[in-house]
Parts: sequence; C-alpha cells; structure tokens
Amino acid sequence: QVQLVESGGGLVQPGGSLRLSCAGSGFTLGHYLIGWFRQAPGKGREGVACISGSPGSTYYEDSVKGRFTISRDNRKNTMYLQMNSLKPEDTAIYYCNLVNPWGNYWGQGTQVTVSP
Repeated sequence: QVQLVESGGGLVQPGGSLRLSCAGSGFTLGHYLIGWFRQAPGKGREGVACISGSPGSTYYEDSVKGRFTISRDNRKNTMYLQMNSLKPEDTAIYYCNLVNPWGNYWGQGTQVTVSP
C-alpha cells in the first residue's frame, strides 16, 4: 500500500526558508517520478518541482527556479523540497505526488504560510 506523508510546513517570514519532507512507504522512491504540487487559497493545484527515477532529472516551475531545490534520499525513501527566499505568494498547501504504473498517489498536504 502506497503512502506519502508530508511534514515541515509552517509559518515563516518573507525571505525565510523551510524544508519540506515527504516520507514514502509501499514503493521504492528512486524508481519513479515524484514531485511537489501546491494549492493556494482560491486557486487550482499547480506543479512546483519534480524528480524522475534514475538518473534523477529535475524540473522546476518558473516562479521557484533558483529558490527551491528538490532532492531525495533513496535510503530513507524520502523526498525533500528546500525552499529559500520565500515570498508571500508561495503561501499554499504543499502536496507530494507519486506516479507509477499502478496509479497516481497524493499525500495529505502540509501548510506553508509566508507572512510578516
């Protein structure tokens, strides 16, 4: 049974940093495409960053390039999103997402709020 559990969200001031984690179980993280999405109040869910299975190619949405870094630790079966230089417009619920041949899976989300 695939499970994704996000953590690391919180309240941070503009310019601050947070690191989100997504712990996976029931699958081998390094084998599949996995990524982060976010949903701001009143808006649709949008892709933020993703990382493929081997060789681990990464992709970033334009507004986060140079500020966010996606990575994974295959030994811990965990994916991370390091978020620096946070802006108020980064405020959203952040979800991790896994796509494999058997389905499309989501975590429960973690709230990130960027405010003075």
